Amino acid sequence: MSRQKKYTFIDLFAGCGGLSLGLEQAGFEVVFMNEIVETFASTYLANHSLKQGQYFIGDINELNTCLEKYRDTLKNPDRPITLVCGGPPCQGFSMANRQRIIDDPRNQLYKAYLQFLSEIRPQFFIMENVKGMANKFDEIIANFKEYLGDEYLYDYRLLKVQDFGIPQNRERFIMIGNRMGVAPNDIFAEIERYKRDPFLLRDVLFGLPHLEARKAKNQGEYESEECGFTERDFSYPMQKIDPYRITLLLSGYFSAYTQHEHEQYTFNIKKTSFRHLIIC
Repeated sequence: MSRQKKYTFIDLFAGCGGLSLGLEQAGFEVVFMNEIVETFASTYLANHSLKQGQYFIGDINELNTCLEKYRDTLKNPDRPITLVCGGPPCQGFSMANRQRIIDDPRNQLYKAYLQFLSEIRPQFFIMENVKGMANKFDEIIANFKEYLGDEYLYDYRLLKVQDFGIPQNRERFIMIGNRMGVAPNDIFAEIERYKRDPFLLRDVLFGLPHLEARKAKNQGEYESEECGFTERDFSYPMQKIDPYRITLLLSGYFSAYTQHEHEQYTFNIKKTSFRHLIIC
């Protein structure tokens, strides 16, 4: 019998599961997810063994109205939720907007995230968002205290993802809170220990087969070893790429999923028209 993982988490606004992948690498086990886009949710579920009652595909506002239906998972006293994570869209955020963030009708998902936290009351939570949110952190703290009271400690940092092994020039607002009495400064100090040299795109693409341009014109359906295939299994070389750190988030004409086979990860590439390739 495998040893039960100690830490549990809920992934809101889960997408295809990029954030979940990182948490799983850190020893967490996902027990519930929510995503409104069905194609994203189907990719997530293809990579996780979640049962009925462990996911909700739809608007988080609807989820908040039926939490009792998922009580066995969300409010199990024998297995409390360690962490809730999510990045609620906040389209109404603007420094020029004098209206409170939480009162702006465009920020209903932000408000729904707070409502979910107030109902579940996890030991820890993470909220990720645009870096401009840092300019209204005092207001954000007031919002969280309105929903969660004074039980939680909070803080944030602006983190650059390229400092942590992601080939992307992106800075994000990361807020962490907890009701376990852990100083947020200590948490972020531990995170800072894992900074590394910038991770470049060529590091991620190492090992992919080299493709030549098609020599014959107007033959878009032509396939070959040299020019590529619309559907092809490919295994990354284990000695250079750590597959546990790679997630393909897919949109447009590209879809894929991973499966563990004999210490390798095989990516079943359905189509080769890559519109978005995001490495998490």
